Amino acid sequence: MGKFCILTVNPGSTSTKIGIFCDEKPVFIKKIVHDANTLNSFSCVAEQYEYRKNAIVEELASAKFSLSDIDLIMARGGLLRPVISGIYEVSDRMINELSAGLRGEHASNLGGLIAADLAKQTSVGKAYIADPVVVDEMQDVAKIAGHPEFKRIPIFHALNQKAIARKHAASINRAYEDINLIIAHIGGGVSIGAHCRGKVIDVNNALYGDGPFSPERSGSLPAKQVVDICFSYKYSREKIEKMLAGEGGLVAYFDTSDYSEIRTKAENGDRQSQLILDAMAYQTAKYIGAMATALKGDVDAILITGGIANDPHICNYIREMVEFIAPVAVYPGEDELSALAHNGLMLLRGIMQANPYE
Repeated sequence: MGKFCILTVNPGSTSTKIGIFCDEKPVFIKKIVHDANTLNSFSCVAEQYEYRKNAIVEELASAKFSLSDIDLIMARGGLLRPVISGIYEVSDRMINELSAGLRGEHASNLGGLIAADLAKQTSVGKAYIADPVVVDEMQDVAKIAGHPEFKRIPIFHALNQKAIARKHAASINRAYEDINLIIAHIGGGVSIGAHCRGKVIDVNNALYGDGPFSPERSGSLPAKQVVDICFSYKYSREKIEKMLAGEGGLVAYFDTSDYSEIRTKAENGDRQSQLILDAMAYQTAKYIGAMATALKGDVDAILITGGIANDPHICNYIREMVEFIAPVAVYPGEDELSALAHNGLMLLRGIMQANPYE
C-alpha cells in the first residue's frame, strides 16, 4: 500500500503544533511558540488566523516541505455545535461559525480555518477535523443541570481521550467498543470522561466552569459566591469570564501557569504550593469517582493522560484515591498530532468516511 503524506495542525493557547506523517510515521514535528505580546495584540482568537497560518508556512518552507506533496490536512476541531465522534470535512458553514466564534473563543477554532486555507495548495483541496472538543455522546440524564435555564454541555479533550482509549484497548487485546474506561486528561484544562463501550456517556465541561480546577481554569466554583461576585460590580463580565478560564486555577493562586515552577516550589518545601497541587489532584480523583458511578462500577481501567500526567506525584496521589475502583494506567503527555494523522490515514484508506458539517 502506498505512502500517504498527512499534515496535522493543532493550535493551542500560546503555541501551534504541526506534524507531517508518512502514513503513521512522524517525519517532522514542530511546536511553534508564539510571542505573547503579539497574541495579546489581537482583539479575538479569529484575528490570529493569518499570523498563525504564516508561521506554519514559514516552518514548512524552512524544513523543505511543499504543500503540493501533502495528501491530506487534518486539524484539531474547535467550538462548533455538538457532534458525534468522527471525522468532518471543513465546510463553509464550519468556517463561518469558527470565524465568528459563535459558540465561544478558543485557540482550537483556528485549526479548521488554517487547514482549509492551506488545503487549497494540495491536490485534494479539502481539509478535515476529527473528534473536536464538542463531541457529544452524553446520555440524556447526564445533561440535566438542575434548573431548566441551565444545561450541562460537554467540552473536553475528545481527540486525545479517544486516541488513548483505543491505544489502551489495543494493549490489552480488546476493542475500545467492548470495554469501560474512565479517562482523566490533566493539562491546561482537566476533563474526565466515562467511556462506556466506545461512547463518552458523561464528561465535565473542561472549559467553562465545570469539574476540577487546572493550571488556567477554575473548574466548579461555589454557585452563591459566583453570584455575589457578579453583582459586586468590582469586576467586568470579561474579567469574571477570565476568572473561569484563562486566569483561574494555578494562575489565580500563583500568577503563573508554569506547572514545573510550582512543582519545584512544592519540592523545596513551600506548603501553599504543595497544598494547591494536592487539591487539584484531589478534585480530579473525586470526579473519577463520580464517573465510576456513571458506569455503575463496571470499570475496566482508569487512564491518566495529558501534560501533567508526566508528574509522578500527581499520578500517585490520584492512584491512591481511586485504584480501589479499577487498575490505573498512565499515558503521559498528549499525542493529538498522531491521533489526527491516524484519523486521516483511515480516511485515505477508506476505513472511515467523513461526516458532513451542515
